Amino acid sequence: MNDDYHKNQFNPELTGIVRDFACLLRSMVGTVDRFGLKKKRLKKHVGEAETFLDRVCNDGFTSEIACQYVRRFRKNREKLFEFLRHDNVPWNNNAAEHAVKAFALYRKITDGVFSRDGIKRYLIFLSTYETCKLKDIDFLKFLLSKRKNIDAYVSSL
Repeated sequence: MNDDYHKNQFNPELTGIVRDFACLLRSMVGTVDRFGLKKKRLKKHVGEAETFLDRVCNDGFTSEIACQYVRRFRKNREKLFEFLRHDNVPWNNNAAEHAVKAFALYRKITDGVFSRDGIKRYLIFLSTYETCKLKDIDFLKFLLSKRKNIDAYVSSL
């Protein structure tokens, strides 16, 4: 969205979409910063999100770039603000992007040649590593403990 805005900053339709979306996100992120990812606190933004989506999806934009965003908002409407309805669901997809990058690196290193069993083992290893990282646990110490359950390992500390 940022790149499109900078390329089309004189497009009033796109400018309005970007401005309103940024305002909405700023409000949501402010709530997350103050109270964490708690549904109880975030539910107040559900109505704001619906109002934003209703306006954008029904405003009759004519510019190509604005229409592209309308299509994307319509396509993703049901899942775009899903994090507002659940506890501890991140508002961004950084964790998913990070995992995809890690797998892409693995694929590059193996030159695209790997077995189903090898992928399964790597994904278990990667998942364990990422979980340790998210919980601020020393990955090597966890592996050396020979425990299979991260929470049990934390309880034993």
